[in-house]
Amino acid sequence: MTAKAASPLLLELIRRLKALRERRRLTLQQVYEATGVHIGRIEANSLNVTITTLATLCRYYQVTLSEILEQIEVSLEA
Repeated sequence: MTAKAASPLLLELIRRLKALRERRRLTLQQVYEATGVHIGRIEANSLNVTITTLATLCRYYQVTLSEILEQIEVSLEA
């Protein structure tokens, strides 16, 4: 899926995940080493996010799935 074809929901999720990583001053490599998730590929929108991958990242960033999904929902409604 290219960035042009990505849904607003997916693009907002990618934006939120990147913001979580950057706020914690983590590199792509640090996230990969800790989780096994290629977050750089997700942030570049070249890899779709599964619910399992999202749960892994949420645990690592110490946020709940419901928190991140609620933030996305609010953002998309604005």
